Amino acid sequence: LGSEEELLPGPALARMLADQAIEVVTLAPAALTALSDMSLPALRVITVAGDVCPAELVNRWAPGRRFFNLYGPTETTIWASQYRCVVGEMSPPIGWPIANFRIYLLDAQRLLVPLGMPGELYIGGIGVARGYLDRAELTKERFVPDPFKPGQFLYRTGDLGRYRSDGAIEFLGRVDQQVKLRGFRIELGEIENALRRHATVLDAVVVLRQVAGE
Repeated sequence: LGSEEELLPGPALARMLADQAIEVVTLAPAALTALSDMSLPALRVITVAGDVCPAELVNRWAPGRRFFNLYGPTETTIWASQYRCVVGEMSPPIGWPIANFRIYLLDAQRLLVPLGMPGELYIGGIGVARGYLDRAELTKERFVPDPFKPGQFLYRTGDLGRYRSDGAIEFLGRVDQQVKLRGFRIELGEIENALRRHATVLDAVVVLRQVAGE
């Protein structure tokens, strides 16, 4: 097993992968970006998860390897869909549900959206959690009855997507203020509310800003 230092993105992780001749990895896109593809000849399968996968990352790492984009929140036991990426594709989709999972794109009335139209992603299947510990209201909001399979529940992700013509799902963003930063969920609204509670703050707006080179 790698040490804590070796598992952090950067030179130590690259050395460990090279020294151990690792063939299969699962990394966040940000972690993969920090590695050099020239130093890992043994690596044959790459899966990325936890954040949006840019096309540039696929073009850099996929040649000569199998490269998969995985999607799924913690509430569905991490991954619920997969897509094998190809070089030259403009924006890698999140693909199709894996075995024993169902993904629906639904509108505000929880009806299926047509091909090409945006809808919120709802996930059902064997990996869906039972809810949040000691948070009954949030559980009720996020884990909703499955209209297509009575007696079962769907997890309401808050993510937006749409079907491509081949049936693969494209990720379009969020329906709320939640953002992903290096694979971690951040609720911008919660930060704003905390700032507004300070006696010297009249109002607050929090945004995620990307700085070139970081």
